[in-house]
Amino acid sequence: MYLVYADEQGQVYDHPSLYGLARSADMIVEIMEDELIPLPEGATLVGLPSTRPIGMDPSTGEMKPLPGNVQAVGALLPQGYTRLCLPGYVKTDKDYKLPLFGYSAVVWKDGQFYVTARMSDDPEKWNPLNCDPLELKSQVKSYVSRYPENRLYEHLSNCALGYECLTASNTFLNRWEGAVPVSYSCNAGCFGCISEQPDDSGFVSPQTRMNFRPRVEELVEIMMEHLTTPDSIISFGQGCEGEPSTQAKLIIDSIREVRRQTDMGYININTNAGLSDHIRGIVDAGLDLMRVSTISALDGHYNAYYKPRGYTLANVEKSLRYAAQQGVYTSINYLIFPGVTDREEEVEAMVEFIRRTDVKLIQLRNLNIDPESYLELIPKAEGEILGMKQAIEIFQHELPEVVIGSYTHVPPAELARVKVRG
Repeated sequence: MYLVYADEQGQVYDHPSLYGLARSADMIVEIMEDELIPLPEGATLVGLPSTRPIGMDPSTGEMKPLPGNVQAVGALLPQGYTRLCLPGYVKTDKDYKLPLFGYSAVVWKDGQFYVTARMSDDPEKWNPLNCDPLELKSQVKSYVSRYPENRLYEHLSNCALGYECLTASNTFLNRWEGAVPVSYSCNAGCFGCISEQPDDSGFVSPQTRMNFRPRVEELVEIMMEHLTTPDSIISFGQGCEGEPSTQAKLIIDSIREVRRQTDMGYININTNAGLSDHIRGIVDAGLDLMRVSTISALDGHYNAYYKPRGYTLANVEKSLRYAAQQGVYTSINYLIFPGVTDREEEVEAMVEFIRRTDVKLIQLRNLNIDPESYLELIPKAEGEILGMKQAIEIFQHELPEVVIGSYTHVPPAELARVKVRG
């Protein structure tokens, strides 16, 4: 498995003799055969500016940086795939921050590219090739013209066409999981937030947050248009907005009105679940699915990343437990990072957290962040680093009733909540 690197122009090469290496947090590690899969369809290879790739001489075992004007290469995985290792590199400019993506180690093997990853979910629905750009443009034009007073359709048109967000695109294509953003404010200050950054963060947000408070009628129009089949999902809480539960009254009123008219499909919220009373009201209004974003079940790590305002991890747990007790199909949006998520103490804490909250689904999501900045922020490891592959296997063994996936699922029929009407 040979080292892959790029020149200053971004041309990618495989090294004729040096083996490729990876990183687990800040440690350079060898890549195991069982950590590799062929580069998936839809993955993208990218150069990592201000880095130098690290290779290994197979005859001596010596690890050394590659000389010359070269840079390390990482793979950006499509949805449904979970990275197991970071690319093996050192930074040549310690102050440079890599753009907010989830970089995976890549090597050249048997005449093709391989990555350190596993398929955690069926990627078919989230394959960008299944989103016809001409059809999408036509549908965007149609919806915006049919609902000229609905600012959400105008906002989502940029998400779909400008940012190429597949959830926003689904809203216009009337399929699978669609988006209904609702909030311009947030009760957390997530490190590396993709829609809002402080001026001194050193990161550039890849998306612009919505800047208006929608009306109930606007929400209901989008929800009613989308909830047309039994498996349709409409979701509050998108990357282009803040925390949706800060607008609990809007959500509650819109859910009640939609459920007065139809019991079709599923209403979901993607949330940090810190506002327990707000979540309780949203659940009671008729919520079907709830996905809670978390990075850890340890307070120190959680607080360092989310910087919660007016809530704690205990509030998050309280919200999840209440929702599960009321029959909501709950999941966590688990932001994972090799060398951190697979720490022994992290795995043990998360297993117990899942058991206490009766979460049904773990959605593994690659954390999009500059590795050095993240590692400087969070507490240091206390125990053994298990490796991402082993950590996931532990989750599977210790939590046999919990689904391990990557994105929102429709619940099995026996777990589907009876929908509220009236």
